[in-house]
Amino acid sequence: MLKILIISPRYTGGIGGHASMLASKLIEYGFDVTKMNVPHIPIKNLKNPSFAVFGTLKGLFSRENYDIVHSFNLPSVFAMRYTRGRKKILSLHGVFSEQIKTLHSSILSSIASNTETRVLKWVDRLTTDSHATQKSYKTKLGYDLEYLPSAIDTSKFNDLPEIRKIENQIVYVGRDSYEKGINILRKIEPEINGKVVYCTNLPWIEAMKTLSASVMLVVPSRMESLPTIIKEAFYLKIPVIATNVGGIPELISHNETGVLVDPENPKQLRDAINNLIEKKDLAKRLTLNAYDFVTKNLTWDSVLPKYIKFYENLLA
Repeated sequence: MLKILIISPRYTGGIGGHASMLASKLIEYGFDVTKMNVPHIPIKNLKNPSFAVFGTLKGLFSRENYDIVHSFNLPSVFAMRYTRGRKKILSLHGVFSEQIKTLHSSILSSIASNTETRVLKWVDRLTTDSHATQKSYKTKLGYDLEYLPSAIDTSKFNDLPEIRKIENQIVYVGRDSYEKGINILRKIEPEINGKVVYCTNLPWIEAMKTLSASVMLVVPSRMESLPTIIKEAFYLKIPVIATNVGGIPELISHNETGVLVDPENPKQLRDAINNLIEKKDLAKRLTLNAYDFVTKNLTWDSVLPKYIKFYENLLA
């Protein structure tokens, strides 16, 4: 039985939610899995630095030994470095220095890039859930990342009650932050032939109820890895319009499993939304194709064996 430690700055949202689900599924499989919980200062620009500091201290004082230490997102690597483990893995969802540049500044991005280059040498293997991220790290830094997709837990949807559709309701689900492009959607909202509902800080089940009641999900992001919300919409048979950035094209084939638009293009986004509201047959075809795609490729039944094989091969 493998003894595994999972480290993530949080266990909600995209990356954190994936880390938490992976831990739960590995426990169900029979592995001994622990999630490291590290405090942080709940102030925007201090969250990751404080997590790195407190995580490092926790790793230094821990006396546990693990077969696998699997960390998620770059700040976790500091806690991982000082934790005892036979093999250490870091999962990256997007290029960290590019994210810092988009969210903060070029100066902080330069610092992050230098740090990134140094700390990535501390791990035994790097993984990502996106071919786009895999290509970026290979091109820019010369690192080979193992592709391991992130999945959705379909059993969670069993608790979702039957939901009545609300005519022409469009939903946004995600953080209220610049990189998510929420301001672009707000800008065109008066020109949309429907009502836009924003789920920015709701419990998962409530967000899924709102998603189920909507006629489409809009993802106007400026940057992304492989958004979980798109997979969840696929499973609930809600059509998706999203920007052609990051790993999104790995999920959405244009006019097959969803609709792709250019980022930073409010007019194109507006026209795509209004067009899909009118074209019910297209929306239905997209949802059927998307449901087929996600159930065949991105549930834990198909993804968990890949993680287990990866761990076993790494230890071997």
